[in-house]
Amino acid sequence: MSNYQTARTALGARLKEMRAEAGLSGKQVAAALGWLPSKVSKLEHGKQTPTEEDVRAWAATVGQPAAANELTNRLRALETHYASWKRQMSAGIRARQEAWRFDEASSTRLLCFESACVPGLLQTPEYARHMFLRLNEVFHNPGTIDDGVRARMHRQQILYDPGRTFHFLIWEAALHVPLCPPEVMAGQLDRLVGAVGLNAIRVGIVPLGGPISIAPSHGFWVYDERLVKVETIAAELRITEQSEIGIYLDVWRRLEQAAVHGPAAHRLLARVRACLDQGNDEQANA
Repeated sequence: MSNYQTARTALGARLKEMRAEAGLSGKQVAAALGWLPSKVSKLEHGKQTPTEEDVRAWAATVGQPAAANELTNRLRALETHYASWKRQMSAGIRARQEAWRFDEASSTRLLCFESACVPGLLQTPEYARHMFLRLNEVFHNPGTIDDGVRARMHRQQILYDPGRTFHFLIWEAALHVPLCPPEVMAGQLDRLVGAVGLNAIRVGIVPLGGPISIAPSHGFWVYDERLVKVETIAAELRITEQSEIGIYLDVWRRLEQAAVHGPAAHRLLARVRACLDQGNDEQANA
């Protein structure tokens, strides 16, 4: 169980305890609040995250209004580990990029694995623009794309800061995903070729069809071995429990062993570029 789910389960147990102390059944609390009984059950069993309004209403209903601050503090601590994309995107793409920049600026060693796209710190402006366009299609966010692209490019300045090291691993499949037009992907591949030779940056590609000891199920970032960030479809998770960070570091080592670097990475990128060019020619002749 993740630290986020553990905290949510603990919050649910506290809500249940308060209800029991008041001598109320779940159905009685639901009726008083105008909720479905299933919502009470989900909250108490850690299956649903309450809002601040929910926990304040709960505290008042069970006769413990003074406990509202305790519950909201628990909820806010919980939310530091889980932030939905819908909530983050409501503040705009630029705000989210600046939040990532803060975590990067407070770290000296960053490990990144991406399985479905090029890492943000290595993206070209055109590739980033198409990534943000895809996000807007899903979350219906009216945020300014241009501001987001500029913020992402500003983030990339950290790659040249002295005293920092970056190690990127990219599953080869991510280089074949057509998230952007072929000419944009061609420029992105050229950017990766150039990044392979930078001093403080190490770029590895996990090849398709090569031996691998673990499935690359999703991307993640590791900051100084004190924080792991994981992007799911609906949310961003922040993992700080050392035992869980250790699991990600073990996965990282396994993926690194399967990856190719240096000249071998250049050759793989050249093959991907050749496949892209061949696909363009076939479309042109169709």
